[in-house]
Amino acid sequence: MRASLPELRHTAAHVLAYAVQDLFPEAKPTIGPAIENGFYYDFDRAEPFTPHDLERLEGRMAEIVAADYKMTGREVSRDQAIASFKSNPYKAEIAREIPDGEPITLYTIGEFTDLCRGGHAESTGAVGAFKLTSVAGAYWRGDEHKPMLQRIYGTAWYDRAELDDYLARLEEAQRRDHRKLGAELDLFSIEEDAGGGLVFWHPKGAIVREIVESFIREGLRERGYLPVVTPHVASERLYEISGHLENFAANMFGPLEVETQRFRLKPMNCPGHILIYRSRLRSYRDLPLRFSEFGTVYRFERSGVLHGLNRVRGFTQDDAHLFCTPEQLQGEFEQTLDEALRLMKAFGFAEFQYVLSTRDPKDRAETDAVAEAAIRRALERYDLPFEVDEGGGAFYGPKLDVNVRDALGRPWQLGTVQVDFVLPERFELKYRGADGADHRPVMIHRALAGSLERLFGNLVEHYGGAFPAWLAPVQAVVTPISEHQVPYAREVAARLIGAGFRAEVDESNEKLGYKIRHWKTQKVPYILVAGKQEVADGTVNVNARGSDEKRTISVGAFLEELRARVEAKE
Repeated sequence: MRASLPELRHTAAHVLAYAVQDLFPEAKPTIGPAIENGFYYDFDRAEPFTPHDLERLEGRMAEIVAADYKMTGREVSRDQAIASFKSNPYKAEIAREIPDGEPITLYTIGEFTDLCRGGHAESTGAVGAFKLTSVAGAYWRGDEHKPMLQRIYGTAWYDRAELDDYLARLEEAQRRDHRKLGAELDLFSIEEDAGGGLVFWHPKGAIVREIVESFIREGLRERGYLPVVTPHVASERLYEISGHLENFAANMFGPLEVETQRFRLKPMNCPGHILIYRSRLRSYRDLPLRFSEFGTVYRFERSGVLHGLNRVRGFTQDDAHLFCTPEQLQGEFEQTLDEALRLMKAFGFAEFQYVLSTRDPKDRAETDAVAEAAIRRALERYDLPFEVDEGGGAFYGPKLDVNVRDALGRPWQLGTVQVDFVLPERFELKYRGADGADHRPVMIHRALAGSLERLFGNLVEHYGGAFPAWLAPVQAVVTPISEHQVPYAREVAARLIGAGFRAEVDESNEKLGYKIRHWKTQKVPYILVAGKQEVADGTVNVNARGSDEKRTISVGAFLEELRARVEAKE
């Protein structure tokens, strides 16, 4: 029976550790799991692994695979496991911490034995095709206070054709990496002098962000959301009431001692929106009540897991909270799901994945069944297939994650919608019903873009930095052939700007060919060349991104073309 890909990749991790033991016996292996599309293994070694070292390791791994060593396992006692790894404190630590009653197993291939819970191919020969891809630093157990290790990444597949296909996709992904393009296109930076995980938006990136915000705000207004603004810090007492301090403290900054009070940077926007709801008596006639905020929140992340715009410490959510009656819950959830699909499609995503995350069974309440049923009915109404993540919901209720696939087919988690009966109870929220009695509202949390930072990073990679015309920070650059056409180029740019478009003039003294190449690398949708003839005729020579065709048209005709593309969100 053929091994599964995770089993094959886990076996490849053992093969890598075996090769490292043979070629670099001073290196101490720590952990090496299978991951999506591959595997990694962390090693403690004083000298850094070099590209030449990876080549040598691949050669030794090929020999181990060709030898087709059987993967043999045996169960041992805790003392035996610790004794087996007396010269490896990392493995000994793992052995000591395995819970009582859980089997402790050692697996051997050839002359290499590893502490492992299992899940392998029957032999090393099952590792069909593999490649070591990179080396990165990684703290032991993700804790920056513990030793820095070297993590060797690799990928493994059933055959060479699959490996080659993956490596081609990996090369394209590296070309599209938002961290690389963010620097090349001058979109954003993360300045270490300010601290990791904090984003500085440069003018071009800020323009795209502003366009995204404006588009989302327009949709919120159309759907009846009311804008609110809440503070970036709040008393610790607020998060005690909400339960965030109890359930989320490890991800919160602070506390900040101010006079006799303790404050926290806000990790969530929902407590602030709840206070606004609670600030006055609400009637059933007021509901549903929808508050929205582009709220910046702060969450502590270990430096080892920070990653560009996808994992940061400060980010802005397109956050909204809906307060409704139980009878309105279904309709509000379905409308929110419709909003999420509309938003993602507008940004060019066409493939979606839906994950219903339920609360941990030990914390589940009767109201969770109501919430889960509402989510399921909404998905069924739109005929959307979904997966269930048991126990993956928030502490206050089940949630629906809307994941998208980008141009390379990679999944990204963006939108989240959650149903909450818990926080209205904790804050004793109420509304006066038609019967004159007080009732408890239901709350829906929704952040359809997730965070603007993550969405922006995804958009950069999805489009490879070549934003569609409606999103591009510079939609057109006017390039005069010589200094004699500069005044005309300025006039053309002024007409574009006056019509509401984003345009620049290249007044540099470089040759025309250089200018065009430069602006192509900057991925500007349109390069408009102005020479002597164009000045005389009141035209521009249009170089559209992605097209070899060059057209000479009037400035007015170009304005109409650009306007049509922007209105069509192209």
